[in-house]
Amino acid sequence: MKRNEKTTQIPFKKTFDKAATHIRGLDDILKGGLPRGRTTVVSGEAGSGKTILGLEFLYRGALAGEPGIWVGFEEPAEQLRQNMASLGWDLKRLEQDGKLFLFEARVDPNMTISGEFDLKGLLAAVSGKSREMGAQRIVIDALEVALRLFDEPRKVRSEMHVLNDWLREQGLTSVMTVRPARREEARFYEDFFESMGDCFIFLDARVQSHITTRRLRVTKYRGSDFGRNEYPYVITESGISVVPITSVGLRHKPLGAKMSTGIERLDEILGGGYRRASCVLFAGEPGTGKTTLALTFVRSACTRREKVLYISFEESEDALISNIRSTGIDLSPFLKAQQIEFLTCFPEAMGAEEHFIHAVTRMNIFDPHHVVVDAISACDRMGGRQAAFDYLMRLLNACKERGINIFLVNQTYGRPDQLEISGNGISSMVDTAIFLGYQEEPGETNRLLQVLKSRGSSHSNQKREYKITDQGIVIPDAYIGGGRVLTGTARQIQEEADRLEAERLAFEIEAKRLDLKRLRSLQKRIENGIRQRQVIREGVSLPKPEPQEG
Repeated sequence: MKRNEKTTQIPFKKTFDKAATHIRGLDDILKGGLPRGRTTVVSGEAGSGKTILGLEFLYRGALAGEPGIWVGFEEPAEQLRQNMASLGWDLKRLEQDGKLFLFEARVDPNMTISGEFDLKGLLAAVSGKSREMGAQRIVIDALEVALRLFDEPRKVRSEMHVLNDWLREQGLTSVMTVRPARREEARFYEDFFESMGDCFIFLDARVQSHITTRRLRVTKYRGSDFGRNEYPYVITESGISVVPITSVGLRHKPLGAKMSTGIERLDEILGGGYRRASCVLFAGEPGTGKTTLALTFVRSACTRREKVLYISFEESEDALISNIRSTGIDLSPFLKAQQIEFLTCFPEAMGAEEHFIHAVTRMNIFDPHHVVVDAISACDRMGGRQAAFDYLMRLLNACKERGINIFLVNQTYGRPDQLEISGNGISSMVDTAIFLGYQEEPGETNRLLQVLKSRGSSHSNQKREYKITDQGIVIPDAYIGGGRVLTGTARQIQEEADRLEAERLAFEIEAKRLDLKRLRSLQKRIENGIRQRQVIREGVSLPKPEPQEG
């Protein structure tokens, strides 16, 4: 480019104003919210949560100071009030305060026969109410129910143009919920909805591995960037929650200082203990004591007055507390002091998204320092291997962003040299990995522990024998013989052989010492005899000989 040549600068484009939905996770996907003063279409089959999404948009908007109107063609207003009360939403109070209005627009089919029904009269009534309360939001629910009352496609198109023009004139931020048409002749107005909406959101409820999962996808958003993937969402006790995992960057806290594992010898092996804000994996075969190792740390953390959330997919709270007592660990005092909280549930009871939301909700309320998941090998039962991966990655990410330690317990199967220690592809996210296994000996089986990795710290790479006793886990000094770590009876036999060998060597050393002493005494006697003979030959008196040893 020449020095004097003028450059054309592209003017900065400011995005239009958006209305926050205040639905957890959805505004992240929408990059701020729905287009203010424009129309959003929400499409989905029965049971996908369209009505709840629309009502939550109104309810939370009203709480934030933006009054709204609900126009429903399907459900009675009183039924809505009762249903939403189960979510803790007090619609009546907002109605009394003039922040919300529920407009029943259900149509008597006989009216269409006499030709008395059209949308103009309804919209006129809504306009009056909108001006009266200063409405900024409107939700039109199940419009397709009214449109199906018109037999002529020409009449349907006419009414939809009327509605579209009215929405533009009102300047309300509008949401229309529709169910996809199943009849071929009704698809023409479904296409109209897609072109009419500035934003189009598709809700899908599907069944995978006998477990219902819900997905949300934004297929269109005029004039704005948005998350284009499928996102899991759940309907919780307080409303809809979307999990935009793929739109979240890595914001993990750095690894912190060392903290005790609860076992002094294991602290030495790890060079001081576990790192704070890290992910620790206990992997091993059944019966190796993975849960015992995890609960040993739980006791140590609670002793330091730290809080632990224990997520169990295999044992109940009572069973865990009762069984661990056999190792001398009593968690009851910490439970009473509210330092431990258990979240127990069968994996197949719900989908991975609901499990994740339940865990994060509990984390937000309980605010733990540490989270334990026992066992991640059971997560496949949430809907398959991919569902398990999604759940664990989201939970691990949520913990690391908050600086919370997460401990994962994994039951392994197969040959140790062929294992992917986490069992589901998340081992790269693990900071410390401890493998618990067995060593077979003639007539017995013993347990071995090995630290496979410990990111950011030095650690021993030796295999160590450990025992589960009524005083907890005990790790003796490593004992190596014959080029391998010896355990159990083999160790006892080798220790006895080493003791006898040491005694034999000590005896030999003592015998050699006595032999050396005798040789030195004999040497002195010989030297004295030589000197005496020399003096006799020369006629010189000799000094008194030195006393002999021995």
